[in-house]
Amino acid sequence: MTVVRISKPERGITTLTLDSPPNRNALSAALVTGLAQALQACATDTDTRAILLTHTGTTFCAGADLKSPADPAAFVALLRTIVAHPKPVVARVTGHVRAGGLGLLAACDISVAGPAATFAFTESLLGLAPAVISLPVLPRMDPRAAARYYLTGERFDAAEAARTGLITESAADPGTALAPILTGLRRASPQGLTASKSLVTATILEKFDRHTEDLTALSASLFASPDAHEGITAFLERRDPAWVL
Repeated sequence: MTVVRISKPERGITTLTLDSPPNRNALSAALVTGLAQALQACATDTDTRAILLTHTGTTFCAGADLKSPADPAAFVALLRTIVAHPKPVVARVTGHVRAGGLGLLAACDISVAGPAATFAFTESLLGLAPAVISLPVLPRMDPRAAARYYLTGERFDAAEAARTGLITESAADPGTALAPILTGLRRASPQGLTASKSLVTATILEKFDRHTEDLTALSASLFASPDAHEGITAFLERRDPAWVL
């Protein structure tokens, strides 16, 4: 089963579609591997000027697949691949984004979300923390907003996501909003795009180089903890975990 679909380039824009609706495009090993392979193919495709990342269904990405999670090291490598990719990666979001899905979004260079999109860092509710996704998220997001939403797991809308810097723009029609952005990417030279992207991603890549090992270890230890076992079990059983007051 193909969980990431890759289109033929349309005037230089190659669309990658997360297509695993049964688990709400969760970060399974198959999806992480499929997206990494698709990005690698785009990197060497001379017909691809930029990449558009989108999704099927009502959820862009539900975060970790709790029944079959991807290896944390593979996921953080995927995030770094997006940030370090020689071609711009643009996200079009028309559905919900949770936990690790916010890492995918923050790794993208440009992102536009529609009115049906909602966002939440739900890790703390499960006994976890937004560990490896902090690498692309914290350099993008307002620190006060990150503190609130990391700690509380509250849902927020696309307007708030844009206000806090998590996404580029909130739009009634993401497709219309993306049109001038994609036009600009088509008008830019491949060399110009790669060099310009490297300037705005340099500090994020420094954080990957400095903190990946520690945050990957933290993620693994949290997933193996008693709190996480209780939180994930409660989530799957559709009940409150034991610590809820």
